Amino acid sequence: MKNLAIVCFTLFISLGASAQSRKYISQFSHLQGYYNPGLTAYEGSMVKGFVRNQWAGWEGAPKTYFVSAELDFADLGGYGDLGKNAIGVNLLSDEYGAFRETELILSYSTRVRVSELAGVRLGAGVNFNQIRLDGNNLTTEQANDPTVGQYIGGFANLSIVDFNLGLSLTHPNYYFSYGMHNVNQGSFSKGDMFISKKPMVSIAQAGYRNAISDQLSVIFNTMWRSQNNLPDNLEFNMKFMFYEKFWVGAGHRVDYANSAQLGMLMGKMRFGYVYEWPTLKSYLLPNPTHEFMLSIRLFEGSENIW
Repeated sequence: MKNLAIVCFTLFISLGASAQSRKYISQFSHLQGYYNPGLTAYEGSMVKGFVRNQWAGWEGAPKTYFVSAELDFADLGGYGDLGKNAIGVNLLSDEYGAFRETELILSYSTRVRVSELAGVRLGAGVNFNQIRLDGNNLTTEQANDPTVGQYIGGFANLSIVDFNLGLSLTHPNYYFSYGMHNVNQGSFSKGDMFISKKPMVSIAQAGYRNAISDQLSVIFNTMWRSQNNLPDNLEFNMKFMFYEKFWVGAGHRVDYANSAQLGMLMGKMRFGYVYEWPTLKSYLLPNPTHEFMLSIRLFEGSENIW
């Protein structure tokens, strides 16, 4: 079993060399603005961060770090057209095998009210991507790849500038959104070209929240992602919020992993934890994944807890 796990991990890293790894985040429902610029500051002005340690205990296993800041101009007392806008900064660092990827996204959104409670949000983002290849950590499989094999024993760097777009329909009880990452497919790049093209990613998200009583709310979220060089990704989670103070829940990434989730609200601060384990049919390493999330609301006022 251990040898099988090593082989599977090697194949996973080899896939990352040719197509960039897909970033899995179990608490995706708390990071709508990262996936869709149209949802920037949807939860209000906040600072967020998380750490994801995948397959804990294995050397070279993927690790993801994320921090963001989002500002809704309405929280600054902006009225008229100014109060309908929001801006955000997202910084993600991902380590997977021989690769280290840093992603900086500057996003902007504006909204138009279509009913008393519902609104349409449009957004755009600029994505600055820096990928570093450490040739000392290449696997045997990667050494046979003519594209990355030439960097064995050395380092390579690739910089890419691209664009994200997003559209969403939002309501205090639900939202639907569709976004695209890498719209220009990595055409603006410089450095060592060990990745020839960055695929465009389509992302659809939806969420629903209903207060059953003063003590209990039910929250459901789902996300679907598609790109031409990887299988489609579908995941969802369901949480039960008690007394607007803490939640418990479960999630599933189809053909990939299951997760147990819990979190607490402490004034302006929100803390979440996820314990994730792979499904038997995924052929992934059996080690668990730990994910910690912390967010801080910058101003008093209502917020959506998704």
